[in-house]
Amino acid sequence: MPKIVDHEQYRKELIGKCFDLFAEKGYGAITMRQIAQSLNVSTGTLYHYFPSKQALFEQLVEEITQQDVITALAELGGKNNLSELMTALGNYLVKNEEYLIKWTYVWVNFCQHQDSKSMLSNSTVFKHANQRCQQVACDLLGIQDVVLASFILSFVNGVILEKLWGNETINFPEQCALLEKMLTAYLQQKS
Repeated sequence: MPKIVDHEQYRKELIGKCFDLFAEKGYGAITMRQIAQSLNVSTGTLYHYFPSKQALFEQLVEEITQQDVITALAELGGKNNLSELMTALGNYLVKNEEYLIKWTYVWVNFCQHQDSKSMLSNSTVFKHANQRCQQVACDLLGIQDVVLASFILSFVNGVILEKLWGNETINFPEQCALLEKMLTAYLQQKS
């Protein structure tokens, strides 16, 4: 009897295993052949599911964004006010620090090997991922201000980058408390 393969599930399994490879080796340094060897599949099998390394990476971004949105909503959703939300955000960043730093490294490394203007204009995957994250920020804050949502995401990404760069003075709960004060003043001014 032939083996029945759920191709979508298998593709997701391959993607899931690639995150650590990109984090360990870096996007620019690893080849499809090395990825296939690390996954214990043939290069042909890998190319069957992903026509290029960039296509594999884009699907990785899609999967990770989807998982991150689910995780963030589960951990940050249902807070009664901005103070509770920012406290939860600080705790979320502390709890997931290693993963967030690793993901930021992977993303920065990928961007180093791309023409940023063409990457952003040609890839709907990156636009879609960014829009989803902005929408989550809007939903959690109960706002429709995409510019404010972008600012919050940039702030969070910035403190994670500071940690990646070795800034040991960065304390996520303190940074989130400062963000709360800034948001409170901004939202009061707008009303």
